[in-house]
Amino acid sequence: MHCRNRAAVHAALPRSFLHSLPRLFPRLFPRLFRFPRSTASIIKGLALMVSIIATSASAQGTAASPADGVYDLLVGTYTGPKSEGIDVYRFDTKSGAATRVSSAKTVNPSYLIASRDGRFVYAVNELPGDNGPATQRGGISAFGFDAKSGQLTFLNQVSSDGNDPCYLSLSPDGRYLTTANYSVAADPGGSFAVFPLEADGKVGAAVLTVHHEGGGPVKGRQDNAHVHSTVFSPDGHYLFAQDLGADKLFSYRYTPDGSRGLLGPTEHRYVDMKAGSGPRHLVFAPDGKYAYLTSELAATVSVFRYGDGNLTLVQTVPMAKPGFKGQVGAAAIHLSPDGRFVYASNRGDANEIVIYAVDPSNGHLREVGRQSSLGKSPREFSIDPTGHWLIVGNQNSDTAYVFRRDLQSGLLDANPARLDIGAPVDFVWVSPS
Repeated sequence: MHCRNRAAVHAALPRSFLHSLPRLFPRLFPRLFRFPRSTASIIKGLALMVSIIATSASAQGTAASPADGVYDLLVGTYTGPKSEGIDVYRFDTKSGAATRVSSAKTVNPSYLIASRDGRFVYAVNELPGDNGPATQRGGISAFGFDAKSGQLTFLNQVSSDGNDPCYLSLSPDGRYLTTANYSVAADPGGSFAVFPLEADGKVGAAVLTVHHEGGGPVKGRQDNAHVHSTVFSPDGHYLFAQDLGADKLFSYRYTPDGSRGLLGPTEHRYVDMKAGSGPRHLVFAPDGKYAYLTSELAATVSVFRYGDGNLTLVQTVPMAKPGFKGQVGAAAIHLSPDGRFVYASNRGDANEIVIYAVDPSNGHLREVGRQSSLGKSPREFSIDPTGHWLIVGNQNSDTAYVFRRDLQSGLLDANPARLDIGAPVDFVWVSPS
């Protein structure tokens, strides 16, 4: 399969953070706290400010986390002789040491996501796969998670309402979970589905399924639609569905109040990508001004300017070295926590992480380095919340490597620590504190 950037925990706002509000929001703060005002008005203003901050964090799928310390690292796998499902490691961000603490049995949890408070974890069950019956549907499994002990508890499972689910995302308000159904089979074909989330962490049956149509020129890979990722915009108003088979980035308006239906097509409907390129994963910059896309079949990274539901292509750069003649296969893409660097994994015969510096004036990328993944098929990787470490999973080598990352240059230390994990293909961080 060819499918796959995240958990953070809301913490009580520290006093030092509250004191920093005027500096963080110089224009908004005076309007909320203009004196003289009643105590009730001040409290109401502070509540509004906190709500704005929380909404902004939720739109990015992140929230305040400790600067360093210990995190739980959850690893999704393809199950087989060397893996039973999800592995949980205790990761020390000061030393880079990872210690396995538990595991949970579930079939092919190739993509994971945690609730923003870290109490629940959701996994796709990527079925039926390349050789399975087209009548079989994949699944979405929900788990309770005790971050302090690192233990997962199975809650429930529902049908993904499609074949080969390979991606998950949380709506900005935390009410819904979306999945991309890649679908190897032409029938039912590529789609994405939307699931309600219950207060107890369980996932409900799909309330909406959207099927895509179309294909591309690459035989065997683009014979029909293949939705590969579903990503909410930073402002929380739109959902983008990247379709590898149709060479399109579909855009949908998210209206949870029901005024226009839960999700509906935007005026522009989609962004056309180069025929045969195979768009895969999309990520937004921390400031929300730009978005970055890997195209699997072309092995490229594209840069888009973002504004009010619209993506405008401004640059496309190759991932392969000049003159490279082997097979390629762009996969995951992530930004460093400070937004200064973009990292993308390239599989095929390249098996490496390509590193780009971001020009803050226009979002453009400039290649600054590349690092071998030291294995075969680096499908997914992740940067820890402190930015000091990058872990990459080699699906076909049953290994993961933890690289030390230089915050200034963006480069990776060539002497990483090795973890032996069966078919590792996804990583999620959760703070136990």
